[in-house]
Amino acid sequence: MIFAAVLAGGIGSRMGLTHPKQFELVNNKPILIYSVEQFLKVDKIEKVIVSSPKSYIATTKKIIKKFIDDTDRIAIIEGGITRNDTILNSIEYVKSNYFYEDPILITHDAARIFVTTKLIKESINQLKNHDAASPIIRAVDVIFKSEEKGKLSDIPLRETLFHSQTPQSFKINKFLEIYSTLSEDEIKKLDEAMMLFFLRDGDITLFEGDPNNFKITRNIDLNIAKTYINDMNNET
Repeated sequence: MIFAAVLAGGIGSRMGLTHPKQFELVNNKPILIYSVEQFLKVDKIEKVIVSSPKSYIATTKKIIKKFIDDTDRIAIIEGGITRNDTILNSIEYVKSNYFYEDPILITHDAARIFVTTKLIKESINQLKNHDAASPIIRAVDVIFKSEEKGKLSDIPLRETLFHSQTPQSFKINKFLEIYSTLSEDEIKKLDEAMMLFFLRDGDITLFEGDPNNFKITRNIDLNIAKTYINDMNNET
């Protein structure tokens, strides 16, 4: 069976907000709702697991109830201190409530509100022949590597560089199998699920992402998202 984990643990500090970023309105709808709605459109997904900072769980429940009619396929859980902790909490929810032989988890940044059902389905399809999958888009800028502040260490070839996106998907049992072999230092490096598979030469496949599937991180991203949605509404 297939489960989705919508990671919504941000507190909006980089945007200067007084509330978590996922509650910020984009054209009268919270960021979180846009992403959750897209995953609910994919019938193959058994449950959409929404993580939330502990102090905002009640608010998250209230917002979801206000904007979404079909809440039976939604579970709200407490997020962890780190992204990896939140993914582990999502896995624990699945393992504690379902007993499928080889479940799949799709992780997605709540702040990527323009994720398409096509991209979600492709992330699922990629696991037919692999243990983990991530969408990517080619880097368009030259990337500088700096190992010491203010010092240029290297200029990698742009042709070999890509930006990772979500939804990333993986087989839960394989994730846990690899996780059990990691040292404490390796666990500290886990800032996304693909890193875990990479540390043990796991079976990861990369597939074409979507340039419109950007993450709302800064205020300029928020303004772009609002303009984009206005344009889409005007077209319809």
